[in-house]
Amino acid sequence: MPTLKLVSFQGEPIGEMQLADEVFGAPVHVPAMHQVVVAQLANRRRGTQSAKTRGEVRGGGKKPWRQKKTGRARHGSTRSPLWTGGGVTHAPKPRDYSQKVNKKVRRLAIRSALSLKVRDELMTVVQSFDLSRPSTKEMIAFFSAVNARKPLIVLPESNETVAKSARNVPGAKVINMGNINVYDLLNAGTLVMTPEVVSRLEEVYVG
Repeated sequence: MPTLKLVSFQGEPIGEMQLADEVFGAPVHVPAMHQVVVAQLANRRRGTQSAKTRGEVRGGGKKPWRQKKTGRARHGSTRSPLWTGGGVTHAPKPRDYSQKVNKKVRRLAIRSALSLKVRDELMTVVQSFDLSRPSTKEMIAFFSAVNARKPLIVLPESNETVAKSARNVPGAKVINMGNINVYDLLNAGTLVMTPEVVSRLEEVYVG
């Protein structure tokens, strides 16, 4: 059973926290994480890129000059892709890039990403964010104390004070537990969460 140090907002150890094996000590399944990340990035694509082929460009119905005895290369249309103002070869058209991922695979990928962070000692559990008002200075001091690089803070619910404190820290990102995803977990350097988030993740992803 993985065990992590529980730290205060000042970065001092105040105890230990045992984590569920099923969520934070599971075998890392790389293919599942890869599939989910590819699907996430594909689902972000709008798929609206479009250009006209030679058949869709207006004009070009008349042969520009006769076939032979002009000293010029033969051409059948001024809308050939070789011409300025002509169509586009293999023109992109609007399409749907979205990919579906099965729920079991998505849950497996989340457990793998969380376990990977714990295995690589890139996860910190902070008792609470003791901020009376937004303060980038205090947030940077906390990140320095726990040696967090490119941190991802996962909160149980929206917290404007924490979000404002972290938004000007380069590389830092704040998300709610409901928005946790494999791409953000893998893209982050250090994962920072509270005991409440750990407990709720264990409730959701055990089994």
